[in-house]
Amino acid sequence: MAWEEWDQLKAQAATRHSTHVQLNQYPADQGGGDSRGDLVVGHKDLEEVGKAAHQLFDHFTTYSGHARAASEAAAGGLKGEGFALGDALEHVTQRWSEQTKTLLDACAHISNHLRCTKNQHDADDSYIAGAVSSISTLDEGFDDRKGH
Repeated sequence: MAWEEWDQLKAQAATRHSTHVQLNQYPADQGGGDSRGDLVVGHKDLEEVGKAAHQLFDHFTTYSGHARAASEAAAGGLKGEGFALGDALEHVTQRWSEQTKTLLDACAHISNHLRCTKNQHDADDSYIAGAVSSISTLDEGFDDRKGH
């Protein structure tokens, strides 16, 4: 883009609205929503999913632990009495523990991911606001350079 074309676009923009550049944002008088920016992650439904995942993690840890302990005791008792069912129950208990860990890891991942996503979006929003606000400084630099 040539300097003359840039100057012409700036002049057209100045006559239409104001001297400020506006990027992907509603003007304030049109009810554009959140004044912090477009990246909003703190939706109530997402927070509820994170909360439910955290609660499932807490409750399932407790209740699965009780089930595992009872199954291990039963398997040990059956094996001690010479029942072949003891080995089978022991195998089921081991698989139960493995699957429990997988479910708990998934719950923790969901909860942590939603928390990290919200924090990352807040950081991105802050970075974008800073970058966009520096456009006027850049614009002034072009204006100063043109004068020389």
